[in-house]
Amino acid sequence: MSRAIVVTGTDTDIGKTVFAAALAGALGTSYWKPIQAGTDGDTDRNRVADLSGLPPGRILAEAYRLATPCSPHRAAEIDGIAIDPDRLTLPDCDGPLVVEGAGGALVPISRTLLFADLFARWAAPTILVARTALGTINHSLLSIEALRRRGVPLLGIAFVGSANEDSEATVAAIGGVKRLGRLPMLDPLDRETLAAAFAASFDIADFAA
Repeated sequence: MSRAIVVTGTDTDIGKTVFAAALAGALGTSYWKPIQAGTDGDTDRNRVADLSGLPPGRILAEAYRLATPCSPHRAAEIDGIAIDPDRLTLPDCDGPLVVEGAGGALVPISRTLLFADLFARWAAPTILVARTALGTINHSLLSIEALRRRGVPLLGIAFVGSANEDSEATVAAIGGVKRLGRLPMLDPLDRETLAAAFAASFDIADFAA
C-alpha cells in the first residue's frame, strides 16, 4: 500500500474517526491526526487507540493540540498559537500511516490554508467519509469537486450509517469515485464489533494498492 492514506470527511461528527480507527487496525498501520481542536475530554487519538487495537507506539502525537473546540484556524487564534505549515509534513514512521483530517475537507487550518490544500501538498491517496443520511449527495459531491480541483488523489468514498443504496450509488456514479463500502452504526461500539463490521463491509485489497 502507499506510505500514507488520508481520511477526510464531508462534515464533522460523521464517523470519520471510527472509520480511521477501523482502517488503521485492519491494515496494521500507524495513525496520526496532525491537529486536534478541543482537548477537554476524550481526543480522537485516544479514541483510535481504544478502537483500533494498535500498539501505543503506532499512535503518533499530534503536531498541534488546541484547547478550543472549533475550527483549527479559530481555535489557534483563541489559544494564541500560530500554526506553522512546515510542522504538518507527513511524519517519518515505521511502515504505512493513516492520517485523519479535522472536520470536512475545506476546514481552514489558518486564514490562508485549508485541509484540502494540505492534502494536495501531500499527494497521498485520500478517502472521503460521508454519512448516509439526507443531504449526503450534495455534501459528498461538493467535497469530491473541491478535492479534485486541488489535484487530491481520491482513493474512494466510504459511507457511515444505515444503508441508503440509491444515495450511495448516486454519489459514486456522479462523483466518479469508487464506493469502498459502508460502516453501519454499531451498538455497542468497541474494538471487536468495529473490526468485525469493517471486515464484513470493506475489501482490504482496495486499500493495499
